[in-house]
Amino acid sequence: MLRTLLALSTACMAIASASAATDPFVGDWKLNPSRSHISDQMKVNCVETNKCIFNLGPVPETIVLDGTDQPGEFGPTLAVAVEAPDRWKVMRKKDGHLLISAIWSLSSDANTLTDDFTSIRSDGTTNNIKYTYKRSGAGTGFTATWIGTPEAMTSPLVLQIRPFEEDGLSFADSRGQDTNNIKFDGKDYPHSGPNSLAGFVSSGRRSAAHSIELTDKVSGTLLRTRQLELSPDLKTLSATIQIPGRTEPDTQVFERQ
Repeated sequence: MLRTLLALSTACMAIASASAATDPFVGDWKLNPSRSHISDQMKVNCVETNKCIFNLGPVPETIVLDGTDQPGEFGPTLAVAVEAPDRWKVMRKKDGHLLISAIWSLSSDANTLTDDFTSIRSDGTTNNIKYTYKRSGAGTGFTATWIGTPEAMTSPLVLQIRPFEEDGLSFADSRGQDTNNIKFDGKDYPHSGPNSLAGFVSSGRRSAAHSIELTDKVSGTLLRTRQLELSPDLKTLSATIQIPGRTEPDTQVFERQ
């Protein structure tokens, strides 16, 4: 939640006098899925027998369902192969490197879609998450708006936060796939790392002593906003994530390691 203007003015003075080494956000934070509320929304609209429009992010992608790598949003390619009428294989690559591989399966009544989703890191290690989606709105087959939640994940996210210059912070995943060094001056700072998208930037500001607001964009398109809040005992980090087009935010709860 956003802080009041009174809290903001008081907190900014306190933060300005603190060194980056004593920043309360610095540490290793492990996602606790049981305390988090994580959802996903995707839209599929099949405009021809073998061609569909996929809304998996902020920009629609029109893909022919022949299993070939085709231009996708923000650089990486997308390929979709029809393995059966109720089973699709979805793959995304960056510079020829496989980023994700997913198997989409429809239930017998076509009202439930299961997504066996595997992300592949640059070092070859993987993380598997199984999603269950429910159909929302009209459509047949895979054509629908799908609302889903993760059922299980093999490797919960670990977020590493480190000092960056004066009053800045560095945000990275524990395997170095994406890193963002940022100062809280409202300017855009690029992400880096083998799995980071081209044009991916974040800006931020401190809204209170234990609160940070981050805005993420890709090539000028708003991807999401994140509100990071520390608990009073500094042992829990909560991230409230707002994604354009969705009415309900996601909440990720991390615990200090």
